[in-house]
Amino acid sequence: MSNAVLEVKELVKVFGETRAVDGLSFHVEQGEIFALLGPNGAGKSTTIRCLTTLLHLTSGSIAVCGHDVVKEPDAVRTCLGYVPQELALDRHLTGREHLELSARLYRLPRAQAKARIAELLELVELAERADDPAKTYSGGMKKRLDLACGLLHQPKLLVLDEPTLGLDVQTRHRIWTFVSRLRESGTTVLMTTHYLDEADQLANRIAVVDHGKIVAQGSAAELKQGFGGQVLKLELDGDAALSEAQWTAVRALEGVSHAEPRGKRILFVCADAQALVAPLTAWLEGEGLALQSLSFGPPGLDDVFLKLTGHALRD
Repeated sequence: MSNAVLEVKELVKVFGETRAVDGLSFHVEQGEIFALLGPNGAGKSTTIRCLTTLLHLTSGSIAVCGHDVVKEPDAVRTCLGYVPQELALDRHLTGREHLELSARLYRLPRAQAKARIAELLELVELAERADDPAKTYSGGMKKRLDLACGLLHQPKLLVLDEPTLGLDVQTRHRIWTFVSRLRESGTTVLMTTHYLDEADQLANRIAVVDHGKIVAQGSAAELKQGFGGQVLKLELDGDAALSEAQWTAVRALEGVSHAEPRGKRILFVCADAQALVAPLTAWLEGEGLALQSLSFGPPGLDDVFLKLTGHALRD
């Protein structure tokens, strides 16, 4: 993998009797955005802390830009930028002062740092507020400043842990646009996210992690294609629910390959969802079950995730 900026091989991390990461292997190629998806406790954050040299590995290996995280931690830290989930800002420092502090930590020459800071302030649209304290910034502005600090030393790999968590929809989309521009400029990005639409929108490839293992990997389109068919979702009116006998009957309808309850809704997997609409609604009517809503189409990442892990991403 000559173009791999990050290579993780058989990573294991154990805390006492807990195996937080269990033989994780993946690579991130130069210039791509790679997303790690998984429920809480799946091992994503532990993996991030291992590759950023914040945790020792129990076994396995990680290489960033060809540098081993155990043997060459300083070289690894030079190659990567890390933007954690929680904002790493001092509310009393200005935006410019945050970047100047980062420049000193990375030992950038003064002239180079000054030019780079000016460039980044323009890039993250904070030039006009550069000399205001961070406590006066909105949540989106603080996140953009954090991104600028992570990019200051022009890392070959940028690690984003939940980059839009807690932000409003408009700000989330601005961050998406910014991250997309990074990819266009050749920056390699590894990100974790709890937002399936974010991974769908941004990531070239996605790895779904559960119980410390990768259970599926590929592009969003490939993961959806591997779902096994189209989906049809319906919601019954009121408090109606299918009896055991009705479940047996509805699962036996021609064209249904899988059916399962999802709260008040029912999900069907079938080869042709549109063709299933007429016989399904006719069967519901014959059973005296009123329909509140029905939709069908190709599966989304949320459907793929539920099938792979058995629960919603935020469970």
